[in-house]
Amino acid sequence: MPHTVGRAIVDSLEAHDIDIIYCVPGESYLGFTNARGDNNRMRLIVCRHEGGAAFMAAADGRMRGGRAGMLVVSRGPGLSNAMIGLHTAWHDATPLVALIGQVERWEAGRMALQEQNYSRLLSDVTKLVIEVNEPDQASEAMARAFHVAESGTPGPVAVVIPEDVFDAETDAAPAKPRPAALAGPRAQDLDRLVELLTAAERPLVWVGAAVHPADVADIARFAESWMLPVMPTHRRPHLFDPAHANYGGYASGRPPREQMDEWAKTDLLVALGERLTVSTSQGFAFPRAPDPQMPLVHVWPGPEEVGKTFRPDLGLACEPAAVVRALLAKGIPAGAARRKPWVERLHALHHKVAAPAWQPTSDGVNFSAVVAAVARHLAPDATVTTDAGNFSTFVQRYLPIKPGQMYLNSVVGAMGAGMPMAVAAALRRPGTQVIGFAGDGGALMTGNELATARQYVVNPVFIVSDNGCYGTITQHHDMRYPGRPHQAATQLTNPDFALWATAFGAQGYTIRDESEVAPTIAEALSVKHQPVVVHVHSSLEQISAWRRRS
Repeated sequence: MPHTVGRAIVDSLEAHDIDIIYCVPGESYLGFTNARGDNNRMRLIVCRHEGGAAFMAAADGRMRGGRAGMLVVSRGPGLSNAMIGLHTAWHDATPLVALIGQVERWEAGRMALQEQNYSRLLSDVTKLVIEVNEPDQASEAMARAFHVAESGTPGPVAVVIPEDVFDAETDAAPAKPRPAALAGPRAQDLDRLVELLTAAERPLVWVGAAVHPADVADIARFAESWMLPVMPTHRRPHLFDPAHANYGGYASGRPPREQMDEWAKTDLLVALGERLTVSTSQGFAFPRAPDPQMPLVHVWPGPEEVGKTFRPDLGLACEPAAVVRALLAKGIPAGAARRKPWVERLHALHHKVAAPAWQPTSDGVNFSAVVAAVARHLAPDATVTTDAGNFSTFVQRYLPIKPGQMYLNSVVGAMGAGMPMAVAAALRRPGTQVIGFAGDGGALMTGNELATARQYVVNPVFIVSDNGCYGTITQHHDMRYPGRPHQAATQLTNPDFALWATAFGAQGYTIRDESEVAPTIAEALSVKHQPVVVHVHSSLEQISAWRRRS
């Protein structure tokens, strides 16, 4: 029986188990929202800016265990605003499907209102752009989009549909979800990996984006039996427990010198589900590009990444979890116990640098104290989000995030991610603790999504570090041009964020002195029925968790 393309897309989304859709309304896809009105199983979350909606969809793609988040935006300005979320999903290897309304077919090519060529515009931030002009192909296009977004190296896929096509009729059957084609390791590659691991005296095992929380228990057993240090990579701290005896440290961007000096003694680096980005590789210096200074094993689900930047001694284009299970099945290798002193040394060094100790500051609160206070109240199932900025280094140093908890952010470093991702986490994980950290810069980029939290009755806690400037850029300026003024280029004039919060119907708190930190954080995290914003007047002198300006 014929039905509209809008209804066909709704049926396709339901078949792909989409239960939350993020959007900002637009006339170019009204035929879709009209059809969705007949389906109460999918929540349509109306956001206040397409950038916020796209960050939320990207966060959802991180939380769904390898399944894509869903975003719907209108053409032109709508899609342009959402580009930051697509860029994040592309670099972060996050599955996301974006449905984009386009101008009607009859006016295409005439520079119609808000018309753009999305195949050209999105070619560098998506895996695929699918343009649908034939109504009978709409459901097939959605199935292809989800399959591509979730296969190999995950990433964003755009489906572009003209406004008039949504209301066109089709009798095409709904396209069914396509089973994922997952590659496993070859026997000879496993044998070679066993040889390399058995011979290594000081190996490092990095776990990154392609490792799912469901894989962590197997990785822990692998680390214990093979006596290996496991290190979660930049902004993926929830992938291994920092309290575990085999935890070797956090492979973040710009770690402390004493840790880097110790890691540099490695004689084998296994990048397990880590893409090997500029941040994790310390600016392509560890490992060094293109020829690493140590033997390198690179395991990544898509062959296009293995060997692209770094020459590996062994490359495996397959699921990291499959490699771990295969190695576990081989049993414990002879001589693994000899690595115990190496593992213990790395573990002890991590605890030394992560110990909650800091010096007071005279120009505001040392943000270390705030993060350490949050750590004392962090729930076992908490979700933590961070925006981009130097304030996040305090979270990375002093907040021990572990499996069972979730950490969300823009790995590519896009400002504005922290607040919308916290809203998405509160929607995806209802009833759990959600804490979002933002700087004063990022807070005013997407802080209006507090209104979205209020509208859908979710209650994240936002902690805003206000040091009156774009801190990361200030630090870079100090390092590159010492003694030169920076204020004109980085200084900010900020609102009273606690008062700002009350305008949204949130609860607002202010911290001006370190003595106020412990009681205020405890009270803020006890609020149950409304969002919370904690305005911290932070030190600019303590520019990051690792550096003072003078």
